[in-house]
Amino acid sequence: MAHSFTQEYFQIPVVTRAYTTACVLTTAAVQLEVITPFQLYFNPDLIIRRYQIWRLITSFLFFGSVGFSFVFNIIFLYRYCRMLEEGCFRGRTADFVFMFLFGGTVMTLFGLIANVFFLGQAFIIMLVYVWSRRHPFVRMNFFGLLNFQAPFLPWVLMGFSLLLGNSIVVDLLGISVGHMYYFLEDVFPNQLGGRRLLMTPELLRAMFDQPEDPDYRLLHEEQQDGDLMQDEEPQD
Repeated sequence: MAHSFTQEYFQIPVVTRAYTTACVLTTAAVQLEVITPFQLYFNPDLIIRRYQIWRLITSFLFFGSVGFSFVFNIIFLYRYCRMLEEGCFRGRTADFVFMFLFGGTVMTLFGLIANVFFLGQAFIIMLVYVWSRRHPFVRMNFFGLLNFQAPFLPWVLMGFSLLLGNSIVVDLLGISVGHMYYFLEDVFPNQLGGRRLLMTPELLRAMFDQPEDPDYRLLHEEQQDGDLMQDEEPQD
């Protein structure tokens, strides 16, 4: 069983595997009181004056203590990050990493204004937004209650946060940054007089773009009935 788990774990694409693992390990370290959230949150003053550079990364890795919110966020992170990496970014790991860098940088700048301490949930919303805009005809089923087209998913999640009494600032931040990336990458280059502004550095291509493994297995976007979130391909 241990061998099977290890094999399945390494079947997860590299970026999804690294980010999801980092989030789980960070939360585990907080639960075990190895570290505290006060050492992780985004604090520009501590970053600039005390050189606590790690906060630029750790603010994206912590989703709160283990509970419903943590499980919900991890499921969405794993699912939509993996579907992006295995779908439109398949064979383009460097471009996917560059999207992470772009999103993380812009969110950090916005975080200065919005006074957001943890940016991980906003980052997940960004991933969901990009996936949903690139799959506009996929039908979604939310907890068996709502049926809608994929582009509405980020807004449904924001409404769900509102119903739970949470602030929607984080959701709006993720949607805004996701739309910025989508517009600059997918919309503006195809407009009259437009051009591609987001260019992946060659260093990232040299580091991450490797020949594709023929035995690599895809995560199917069509799920069985009863899933937390069900996608349905449009019927002819």
